[in-house]
Amino acid sequence: MRGVIAAVAGSLLVAALSTLGDFVWARFIPAHRPLLGLLHGTALCLAIGLFLGARRRRPIRGALAGAGIGLGAAGGYYLLARLMGYAAMFVLWMVLWAAFGLLAGRGLGEPRSSAGEALGRGAVAAMGSGLAFYAISGIWTSPAPGGPDYAYHFLCWTIAFLPGFLALLAGRQGGKDVAAGIH
Repeated sequence: MRGVIAAVAGSLLVAALSTLGDFVWARFIPAHRPLLGLLHGTALCLAIGLFLGARRRRPIRGALAGAGIGLGAAGGYYLLARLMGYAAMFVLWMVLWAAFGLLAGRGLGEPRSSAGEALGRGAVAAMGSGLAFYAISGIWTSPAPGGPDYAYHFLCWTIAFLPGFLALLAGRQGGKDVAAGIH
């Protein structure tokens, strides 16, 4: 149960940060700039890594790894977007959750799970969060005519992050995975 509560808390915290990012983009950035997109992705994933790392008493390691994941995902987006357009965003969103699966399971000190389990949780996080991310994508592909509704954005971001956090954190108790029965 603690894992579910942590997943909801993580989703709410990162959704608040994402909503703040939406506000900054809408209010202060008149034209998209790749450098700002790289910074945005890095900061957002730094927060996810910090949250995951803090749960394992390794906040700095988590934050640095998260920042690396975010920078890599944002950079990958700008490379793939030339070929795929917006679809690259969904691909890289899923890649970053797979990377967070490895970080949460293997990268924060002593291995918490096998590499296979970490990859499995990362794959579930990628698929679940990827579908949720696609479902809420209208907040930027079809923005509201009067400007962003930030309460709605917060709800959408919470929905987008929750499957990823649930896949990584739910069902864990101590060092074993309760849901899969893996020790």
